[in-house]
Amino acid sequence: MQTEIATAETPTDGTPNGSSLTELFSGIVADAQLLFRQQVDLVRAEFLEDIRRTRQVAQYFGFGALLLFVGVVMLLVAAVHLLQQLTGCPAWASWAIVAGVVLLLGGISMIVGSRLLASYNPLPDKAFNAIQETVSCLTNPPK
Repeated sequence: MQTEIATAETPTDGTPNGSSLTELFSGIVADAQLLFRQQVDLVRAEFLEDIRRTRQVAQYFGFGALLLFVGVVMLLVAAVHLLQQLTGCPAWASWAIVAGVVLLLGGISMIVGSRLLASYNPLPDKAFNAIQETVSCLTNPPK
């Protein structure tokens, strides 16, 4: 009985469902093209989502940076007056000392920021990995 089922499902040409090899190959190519298009759409969607989130983060950071800038300027002016009051230095010396400290901190901050930027990868990793895997499978099919 099992041999009857096997022969009933397998046509005489050896391909399932009576499809020719050309039809099977065309189906595989169509599926591969569809998969590739879907992965490209995934890259596009992931990229657009990253842009949307980055824009939202940039807006909050921009507003926060503006407020921080105003606050820091006010504190620096206060620090100059405090330094002049405590040490009795001339105003120009107090301004120079405070400016030197600010420049030093700014330089350190720029160095740290540039190192962080060098380690950042803005590309959509998950989607590109999926595309590479698909291309690898298509070019090197399992044996």
